[in-house]
Amino acid sequence: MAVSNLHLRHQGPVLAGLARVAWAALTQKIDPAAPPPTCPGPTHTELVPPRPKALVSDLVRWAGGDARAWRGRVPSYMFPQWGFPLLGRTLDGVPYPLPKVLNQGCRITVEEPLPAGEVLRLEAHLHGVDDNGQRARLHQRLVTTTDSGGRVVSDVFAYVPLAKKKKGGKRAGPPTVPLDSREIARRRLGPGAGLDFAILTGDFNPVHWLRPYAKVAGFKSTILHGFGTISIAVEAVIAGLWSGDVRRFGGVDVRFTRPLVLPAKVGVFVGTPDAEGRIPIAVGKAPGGAAVMLGHIWAKEPLKLPVAASPLEES
Repeated sequence: MAVSNLHLRHQGPVLAGLARVAWAALTQKIDPAAPPPTCPGPTHTELVPPRPKALVSDLVRWAGGDARAWRGRVPSYMFPQWGFPLLGRTLDGVPYPLPKVLNQGCRITVEEPLPAGEVLRLEAHLHGVDDNGQRARLHQRLVTTTDSGGRVVSDVFAYVPLAKKKKGGKRAGPPTVPLDSREIARRRLGPGAGLDFAILTGDFNPVHWLRPYAKVAGFKSTILHGFGTISIAVEAVIAGLWSGDVRRFGGVDVRFTRPLVLPAKVGVFVGTPDAEGRIPIAVGKAPGGAAVMLGHIWAKEPLKLPVAASPLEES
């Protein structure tokens, strides 16, 4: 689908937040002897105006969903569009090189759906840090609420390498789509998919839309945003398993296992639900092939999962 550049007028706060983080990275002075930050860190708050209807509809359509099904609600997977500026502030003063921070995964827990047309109340903080001297894992938390009772908890997990990996030793193979999974959707993503998602969310990291920059960064071409992959997967499950009923979406917990290089043709795969009702989900080319995303998704009823630390695997 063609994405209107008019959506750029709604991305000022996100662009300003990205610029703020970039400036902090350029001017950052790191003390190698500094201890890990105390967690939970300070809570940052903000009020965000209601999300524009056209922006919400176009993002849902980009993800492969039915915009009419979301009428009256805001998709929780859209949280980066309103939450990135505040999440960036949770990293103020961390003793880690910000340019090396890598998005490792996220969890979205829909406690109560977010109604459309309401002001979003945001609270964000650095929830946890796991630092073993070789790498640091950062856990940021964003809570989005509305006056009428909407509440979504978004946990973002990042990885920061602190030392070069030692040579030698047995290395694990790349994660793959489970062999027992079945395909419920297939998506063709053109070379401009990253730019389209950037226009819809404000995340204009050039690795997603500027091919020369992506190649300098070590990729064959531009790579899709991890949160773009999540949105595609969620909409595929809503359509393929829940008959298009967006009210069923209770949450998703995933890790990004490798870059999704554009252009690409990928499938969304699901497995057998576990004892808690969580459905294994993967994005990749085929069962047994390389996976770009792995995790679980679950229905809102009757399951309600507690918000806890995500069991992300060692990198």
